[in-house]
Amino acid sequence: MKKIIVSLLVLAVCFALAAPILAEGQGEGGEVQYPKGALDFVAPSGAGGGWDLTIRTVAKVLKDTGLVKVPMPVRNNPGAGGAVHLASLQEKPKADNIITVYSPPLILTKLSGSTDLNYENVTPLANLIADYAVFVVKADSKYNSIMDVMNALKKDPKSVKIGGTSSAGSMDHIQFLIMAKAAGVKNLRQIDYVNFNDSGAAQVMGGHIDLFSTGLSEVRGLIESGDLKALAQTADHRVGEGVVAAIPTCMEAGIHETFVNWRGLFGPPEMPQYAVDFWVNTLNQMVKTEEWKQAKIKNGWDDYYMQGPEYLEFLKKVDQSYRGILDEIGMLAD
Repeated sequence: MKKIIVSLLVLAVCFALAAPILAEGQGEGGEVQYPKGALDFVAPSGAGGGWDLTIRTVAKVLKDTGLVKVPMPVRNNPGAGGAVHLASLQEKPKADNIITVYSPPLILTKLSGSTDLNYENVTPLANLIADYAVFVVKADSKYNSIMDVMNALKKDPKSVKIGGTSSAGSMDHIQFLIMAKAAGVKNLRQIDYVNFNDSGAAQVMGGHIDLFSTGLSEVRGLIESGDLKALAQTADHRVGEGVVAAIPTCMEAGIHETFVNWRGLFGPPEMPQYAVDFWVNTLNQMVKTEEWKQAKIKNGWDDYYMQGPEYLEFLKKVDQSYRGILDEIGMLAD
């Protein structure tokens, strides 16, 4: 009897050793069960900005459409134009649960010397939208058109104080200078620019700055309420609907230039391929849904979808473009 028991134990051990060892998160078929547990959606800015709105909208659409069934809480990790969060991502290489949103500052902050990190230090997943810059003033401002501002700057580059929520040399600053240069304003370096962490709209309404350079979706509600007056936006066409659609383009004012604020999703560096594949597939499905279409209309976003090698090539091209702009105004870091 003892021999039989010993034999059975030996067979059990042999079967256990012969069975495949499943990696954490894998099913019995060897496939990775992903996503597993709550995801960590991060806006690398304060609440209420364009990054915050974008990633919260993505989370809502993914939940409402059932494309992702695990919790997707959104948190804010602001600082240094997104560089604080970018640095924190370097401490979590190969993580599969962190999804974050970035736009031009991902490239501009390195070019201007604020950080040594850029798009090469994260995992690009997909670009989703094109938002555009808008230049707003308080409701009773003496400036009624973007050319009123540009003409004032031509006479005296110190006469108009510009503000934004990104640092000097980053997006809100650069998008205005691009338009000013195209309008014929000289001495761009002399234009006063003040950055605020997340209160630019309050600063312009309070008269502390004359013009707020920001993303169109970020001040849509204040434009609709009449608290802010929009002078121009930087697309090559009218966007959105209602009051937003009434905002003229800079091109209509005779400024032959545009600025696209692209926004996309990224994972940590060295994100596992199974997670990358999941998000490429899932986001490709999301952008085709009616819920996403309505979100774009509501926020005045244009479709600007790309992924994979196409997205990486796009990032390389805009890096070179921004490099030229910063060099021209003397803000390119050595």
